[in-house]
Amino acid sequence: MSRSTTASWKLARLLLERRNQFALFGGVRFGGTITVEDALELGFDHVALAMGAGKPTVLDIPNGLARGVRAASDFLMALQLTGAAKVDSIANMQLRLPVVVIGGGLTAIDTATESLAYYLVQVEKFLARYEALAAEAGEDAVREKWDDQEREIAEEFLAHARAVRGERALAAREGRDPRIVELLRHWGGVTIAYRRRLIDSPSYTLNHEEVEKALEEGIVFAEGLSPVAVDVDNYGAVRGIRLTRQSGLGGESAEHWLPAHTVFVAAGTQPNTVLAREHPAHFALDGKYFQACDEDGRPLKPQHAISKPERSEVLLSRSADGRFVSFFGDQHPSYFGNVVKALGSARQGFPVVSRVLAKRAPTSPASAASFFAALATQLLATVHRVERLTPTIVEVVVKAPLAARKFRPGQFYRLQNFETLSPAVKNAASATRLQMEGLAMTGAWVDRDQGLVSTIVLEMGGSSDLCAMLKTGEPVILMGPTGSPTHVAPNETVILAGGGLGNAVLFSIGEAFRAKSSRVLYFAGYKKVIDRYKTAEIENAADVVVWCCDEEPGFAPQRPQDRRFVGNIVQAMDAYAQGRLGPVSIRMEDADRLIAIGSDRMMAAVARARHDVLKAHLKPGHAAIGSINSPMQCMLKEICAQCLQPHHDPHTGRTGYVFSCFNQDQDLDRVDFGALSERLRQNSLQEKITAQWIRHCMPELRKQRHLV
Repeated sequence: MSRSTTASWKLARLLLERRNQFALFGGVRFGGTITVEDALELGFDHVALAMGAGKPTVLDIPNGLARGVRAASDFLMALQLTGAAKVDSIANMQLRLPVVVIGGGLTAIDTATESLAYYLVQVEKFLARYEALAAEAGEDAVREKWDDQEREIAEEFLAHARAVRGERALAAREGRDPRIVELLRHWGGVTIAYRRRLIDSPSYTLNHEEVEKALEEGIVFAEGLSPVAVDVDNYGAVRGIRLTRQSGLGGESAEHWLPAHTVFVAAGTQPNTVLAREHPAHFALDGKYFQACDEDGRPLKPQHAISKPERSEVLLSRSADGRFVSFFGDQHPSYFGNVVKALGSARQGFPVVSRVLAKRAPTSPASAASFFAALATQLLATVHRVERLTPTIVEVVVKAPLAARKFRPGQFYRLQNFETLSPAVKNAASATRLQMEGLAMTGAWVDRDQGLVSTIVLEMGGSSDLCAMLKTGEPVILMGPTGSPTHVAPNETVILAGGGLGNAVLFSIGEAFRAKSSRVLYFAGYKKVIDRYKTAEIENAADVVVWCCDEEPGFAPQRPQDRRFVGNIVQAMDAYAQGRLGPVSIRMEDADRLIAIGSDRMMAAVARARHDVLKAHLKPGHAAIGSINSPMQCMLKEICAQCLQPHHDPHTGRTGYVFSCFNQDQDLDRVDFGALSERLRQNSLQEKITAQWIRHCMPELRKQRHLV
């Protein structure tokens, strides 16, 4: 996107925000926090869907989700949502050169140019923080927790940052511009690989000036190449990509290989029509797009792929009292494809919206100010209290009335503080803004009457460590609920297996099963005795609890039916089933369903054990589910693709892909836990140095607050 276009949009937004009849509420997911029914009940006269593109294309090739392969949507959204490209940001986004971008649209051009710009910010920020930490504690202390691959990447980042620093200094002495593009090219640079010719690409036909500027910045455009496989190194990370050249485009069909440590996939998206699956009563589909209707609510077919149709058919559904939902941009069969067409759809569609609004009196008699104030009480989130439960676990209770009322067991939220309200620390290296990355937080419990949502945070270094610093009354973002509610069946026998923080997720799930007359056998696992929290809530979620701890002496049960075990959770399940923990009141053999929630290693261990050491103790054909903790960013359901998780069908051997933020509860037998582990390590080096940097900043922050 050009800078002039961005500036125009900012100007349009500023003009809107000056109007007293305009309000903007961020962090509210339509379909989650608020639905069509909610909007009508709250007094809205119209709902317009302008939600942009949806599900990105997946590279369904060998190693198509290896460490280093990301969707372009993931990368570009990270630059905006987390502020990763800002020098003062603590966001973790790890990018290595060379970069290969798959695709030929404007998104591919944006990804290529932004990756070059971000790489410089990343390595220079890494060097500045590394030097400050080394000066404080010594280089050995900084490197202590890095593994072999992280040490290699760190040396690469440090060498490149020092080279950039040296070139800038030399250029200043010689009175010339620094030759940064040449350095980036020398390190591999960025190559766009497109299956057709440059002149046939959407980026060229839509905005050739932007392509020209990208080439001037050192981007290479490779024509006629289609990916066939990603090659990985001995660490399982990307080292290159194999492609075939299409016959007739520069010669005979042949295989080519491009070196790459990062592969961005910008090969198109699908319309964002998730609402049709969540709320089919209001959102019908016509093929890939939403189904349009006329002003009487009857279905109709707009002209396909026509940016200036004879009639602008933007109405989607009609309520019984004559209020409408309309839709624009990529969700519309006429206007899909790019942002220019989306803007055109709004221009052509607003007379239609105005016409249907004029046919009925306003629903809400309130003034704009009082209407917005009433909305704020329902939609805005503030911190209610922060309580430390263990040395590494904090409970953050947020007041967010509508988000609390919508919660169902198993769902989760995205928690963030606001950049403008986040603490800033000035130190020798640079200023640092302690703005959290979006954290996926499961609702431990909700109080619908009080409008409260409890989220429980494990401090792992980085953004999670900042939750303890939130203040009562502080505005925050609590987007959601999102994900899918856990399927809660009546009159079953259910095994819950929780590891560490995973136990917080199971409070509400266990209660929901018991409320439906199901019996619950709960294995609650912890590494250390000091790690246990919310004992009463766990007891309330289960008929029988087996307390498991790796550390002696374990836990003493408070109820006569409960048991204790010293060891891991699989060993505890085996011992319980064999009767070695005492009389059994709920037999594992009777279980209809098993739900495991914990670390990826813990869930993988339970998945394997069901087919070996626990096989004799489990009912054949039982349902086995894991709540998969893929890395997540937007959590808007099938948008950024950071949460993509490969599945292997054990019967057919076929591989499919699941967006975990849409459905986190997944069949344990299908989950590729190896791929999950690799994806969780995408930013491992950045995460480790950021954790050290935040600890470095904390004393200065406390000092500043004390002085204030």
